[in-house]
Amino acid sequence: MSEVVTAAVTALQSKMNGESFDGSAKFVIEGEGSLIIEGTTVREGDDDTDVTLTADQETFESILSGDLNPTAAFMGGKLTVDGDMGKAMALAGVLA
Repeated sequence: MSEVVTAAVTALQSKMNGESFDGSAKFVIEGEGSLIIEGTTVREGDDDTDVTLTADQETFESILSGDLNPTAAFMGGKLTVDGDMGKAMALAGVLA
């Protein structure tokens, strides 16, 4: 697991603060790896999920820090979404 993914797992666990996500989502950080969110769990992985979000490291970190709204990133072409768009929107709410 890359240091970027390891740091992302820790940061997402903290940001979720025990809040549960109904479903499963995968964040693919281009060139680094991927992580999975299921329920209250965040872990490294590349399993099939309800929705997959893909972005470069800079975009992912900006979303995670709150400097970039996930919807704005998607509309601007910095974030791609594959799968259940409803789950992607729900995830944005959990991470806000």
